[in-house]
Order: sequence, then structure tokens, then C-alpha cells
Amino acid sequence: MKTVLASLVVLLLITASHYAAAQDNESMVGIYNVSAGKHLEFLKWMAESEAVAKEAGAPATQWYAHHQGAGWDFISITPQLPSAQQEAVDKKDDEIRKKKGLPTGMAASLKFRQYIGNHSDTFAGGPFTAEQLVKMAEGK
Repeated sequence: MKTVLASLVVLLLITASHYAAAQDNESMVGIYNVSAGKHLEFLKWMAESEAVAKEAGAPATQWYAHHQGAGWDFISITPQLPSAQQEAVDKKDDEIRKKKGLPTGMAASLKFRQYIGNHSDTFAGGPFTAEQLVKMAEGK
């Protein structure tokens, strides 16, 4: 069952990302498996990072928490801005982090990895209805 669910998620993400350019409606989807005993620390780190991102002008992230079934702990979906705007927000994010004494770059990446068993990030388009995807697949 886990393999079927994982395959469906991957297929959905691949299909959606294929159509994202046409819709200019792209999001970053993160799937996280948190290290044992690090869940609260992970959530605090992500909440702190989200607060900085919000201050920098980034769109809000939506979070989903695992209840039962699949082998992930959390999924995040973060809308992406057009490239130039995203670059400006990322730059401002780094400036704010530095002012607050928070790590940036590789140091931030290593801190994040203290909490993670494994994770994946991918760009995906959506949300779409099945009808919209059919029309896009048929070139309508």
C-alpha cells in the first residue's frame, strides 16, 4: 500500500510539474521524514524559518502532518514567486537571518539536517481539478 501511495504521489507531482509552466502556478513540495525524537525541534526550526520568510515577503507555507498510513511525517507546500521576485525575497531572507544571528547558506543547511532522517523537495504545478488536467493534456 505504501509503495502504491508513494507511486501515486510521485506521478501526481511529475504530471503537475509538467503543466506548471503553462499555468505559472508553481509550488515547492517538501516531504519530510524527521529523525527520531527531533519532531518538536524540527517544527520549531521550520516555524522560525517561516517567520523570517514571511518578514521577507514570501508566501505562506501550508503544512500537512502524518496521522497514519504512509511513511512521511510532514509535507509542506510553498507557493513560488516569479523568478526575479523570488530571488529578491531570498536575498532579503538571508539579510534578516543574518541580523537575527540565524545561520544562512551551508550553516543553515547543516542545522536543518540535524532534524531530518531524509526529505525530498520538488516543484509541482497546481492546484488543478482532474478536468483541468484533461483539458491541458488534450491541448485545450
